[in-house]
Amino acid sequence: MSVWRQLRAIGPLPGVATLLVPALLLWLGDGPRIGFGLSLPVALLPALVGAALIVQGSLLAYRTISLFARVGKGTLAPWDPTRRLVVRGPYRHVRNPMISGVMSILLGEGLLLGSPQILAWFAIFAALNAIFIPLFEEPDLAARFGDEYREYKRNVPRWVPRLRPWAPDV
Repeated sequence: MSVWRQLRAIGPLPGVATLLVPALLLWLGDGPRIGFGLSLPVALLPALVGAALIVQGSLLAYRTISLFARVGKGTLAPWDPTRRLVVRGPYRHVRNPMISGVMSILLGEGLLLGSPQILAWFAIFAALNAIFIPLFEEPDLAARFGDEYREYKRNVPRWVPRLRPWAPDV
């Protein structure tokens, strides 16, 4: 699995959502306002929470991308999808950890940079995925992976992680 193949998927998808759109929103808006203009030490709280969310989301995104490459033999992109259903690591807890990672990054950016515009983008991104995933992604996965995906879908929630990892009968 080539690095270039993965980068061609990461750049247009999570890269645009987490880097390009927030940068444009900051440029078109008032720019960053660390701590939302609050006085110290209160201003540190949203910045620290935001930084922690960005780190957590980035680690989750990295983990899911590497699983797509190693286990799924594909990428996160619809034009180069996985060839195998990935049901390892964070995918044993929740069906959409990549989107959860991206949303964590966006929420973290909004909090860290004190940007209502990025927080609004986070809400729009979440709403778009709440529509896209059940209407388009899940039917595609069911068509590609059949009963294996349907069993996975019955046992692993879409958004709220299971506390105990699902162990498929293998």
